[in-house]
Amino acid sequence: MKIQEAVGNPDVNAAENRDLLSALAGSQAGRERSVAHRTRRVVMASYGVMQDQKAGRKRSRSLALASILLIILAMGPFVWRLTDDLIGGEHMADLPAQISCLGCFFLPALLAAALVAGWMRQKP
Repeated sequence: MKIQEAVGNPDVNAAENRDLLSALAGSQAGRERSVAHRTRRVVMASYGVMQDQKAGRKRSRSLALASILLIILAMGPFVWRLTDDLIGGEHMADLPAQISCLGCFFLPALLAAALVAGWMRQKP
């Protein structure tokens, strides 16, 4: 449309004609190159930020998984002792059974508290 205006309308000033001719001749390649470099730098910086965020999510996920695994491993002896005591005929009122039962309740509560604290810390 601009070419038709420039050709058909003699009132178009000389500056617009010069800009149009330089754009058609490709003499603004240096300006386009600088825009391309600037765009590339912005895209690469954004990509770096996205990679850092992805690494942070992976780190927090692996930390949560490791803590769950440690809690399960720590609960193993308590659960074993509690089931052994109850199958062996002991009562829940006995001291070893009570300690094992408290351990079975305390360790998951500790895991839940740690997970909630981690989630609250991440939220702004």
